[in-house]
Amino acid sequence: MTARLRPLALTMGEPAGIGGEIAIKAWHAPDGRLVPAFAVLGDPDWLRAEAHRIKSHSHIVEVQSLTEAGERFAEGVPVLAQRLNTKVLPGRPAVENAARVIAAIEHAVSLARSGEASGVVTNPIHKATLYKAGFKFPGHTEYLASLCSVASPVMMLVVEGLRVVPVTVHLSLAAAIQALTTDGIVATARAAHQALIKDFGMAKPRLAVAGLNPHAGEDGAMGSEEGTIIAPAIARLKAEGIDASGPLPADTLFHAAARSRYDAAICMYHDQALIPLKTLDFAGGVNVTLGLPIVRTSPDHGTAFDIAGQDRADPTSLLAALRLAERLAQFRAAHT
Repeated sequence: MTARLRPLALTMGEPAGIGGEIAIKAWHAPDGRLVPAFAVLGDPDWLRAEAHRIKSHSHIVEVQSLTEAGERFAEGVPVLAQRLNTKVLPGRPAVENAARVIAAIEHAVSLARSGEASGVVTNPIHKATLYKAGFKFPGHTEYLASLCSVASPVMMLVVEGLRVVPVTVHLSLAAAIQALTTDGIVATARAAHQALIKDFGMAKPRLAVAGLNPHAGEDGAMGSEEGTIIAPAIARLKAEGIDASGPLPADTLFHAAARSRYDAAICMYHDQALIPLKTLDFAGGVNVTLGLPIVRTSPDHGTAFDIAGQDRADPTSLLAALRLAERLAQFRAAHT
């Protein structure tokens, strides 16, 4: 039997969004499956107000440590106090609370790096509000990488039956094409290869590398990037002993038979990766940050201000993020 890990640190995310609601619902595990122990790094009064809004009778248990959170997890939703600076109004983010949102992320990373938490699961943030408070990072991933002194983090998105890794992420399509380089593809694929071995237990991962253009360029008739940028990257990966195939037409890369032939798809831009993943399982996607010394996952959705405080938020993605974080942490613990 595998030993139970220390609890996960779950950040509050943007308190005016759905983070509190889905944390409470995740503790209830509506599908009846085991929920990994976690503690919310947030304001206990905020969580109590969220429970009241959604008519939940969940007990909010204020704890002093992750160890106590694990011991008392059956009593209610454990919370490590991260007091907010102003009252939360659902759907209306307040810049006054931004510093506390950021502090919760820092605290979670510190707990994971010290070993008190087995990993970090982050609830969605509202970047525009954080920017107004002086936040200098494009998003969660880059900030977590900075806290962990990692230069080039890589994002993997996971649902049952598919893992996708975009080379370029939050860029316009025009900017993504300009930013695409052979070095960037190689670095992204290496990170995916290493993570599939280190965290997913695959001895020889298989990577499928998507083309950029229709029909993967049709031998240059529909674009040259496959020949000038992507194929050289694949050649370098193969020379390193990495099982990488492509460039492959993206329009035939994601049907069931094609997915059976690889363990992760390396995609050239954001929507090339996210559209098939969200089509397969819109509610259950998980964001995993590769290349960190800690485990970090996140639900693959935003703050959902339009439904905040209305008992309409679906906890499926957060549950998947918690369960995947525990599996990754278990594997790391067993192989280090």
